[in-house]
Amino acid sequence: MSPSRYNADIVAGGLLLRESRIIAGLLLQGLDVSAIQQQVREDNALQKRSPASAKRQARLIVNRLHRFDPALWRLVHEGTFEQTTQALLLAAIEQHKIVGDFVYTVVGEKHRTFQKTVSNTDWSAYFEQCAQRDASITAWSESTRTKVKTVVFRILAEAKIIDSARRKHLLPFFLLPEIRDYLHTHPLPYVNQCLESFA
Repeated sequence: MSPSRYNADIVAGGLLLRESRIIAGLLLQGLDVSAIQQQVREDNALQKRSPASAKRQARLIVNRLHRFDPALWRLVHEGTFEQTTQALLLAAIEQHKIVGDFVYTVVGEKHRTFQKTVSNTDWSAYFEQCAQRDASITAWSESTRTKVKTVVFRILAEAKIIDSARRKHLLPFFLLPEIRDYLHTHPLPYVNQCLESFA
């Protein structure tokens, strides 16, 4: 059986900027995954009231960032708000194909054809296409499907690709020079493909 293209772990959160800065700092200190989880569990490094929520978010962030190198971790940990946000967008697209494919096939097409909004109807049609590529998502519960949609639109809003997860109006979007430089020196073919409409 081929591995699933899409997974629902994205429901643990959007870009999680504050928490991602903390985790990136721990990665830059050389901590491995188990040591980071220990910091989260025993020292409440993410400053969460719920240990279960902290553990879930830490796992999500580590999975996003661990495939990258210290150059991206530094952008996340030390960058401006905008730099950190776009660095996390790259990580989210690379980690979650449900985000990347939506940006490429739906948002990118809207951008190329000068349309102004993305709708829930667009998402429904997109999800049906995803189910054709990866039938495993048809087993997701209705609440999981709703949560995945909510988080994907939240990520687009946090990245300033749309104005809000409610209105979904497309905004002019440009990659920052630092993010372009990172993509130039660290080729990410899938991410580049997803963002090519904004080049």
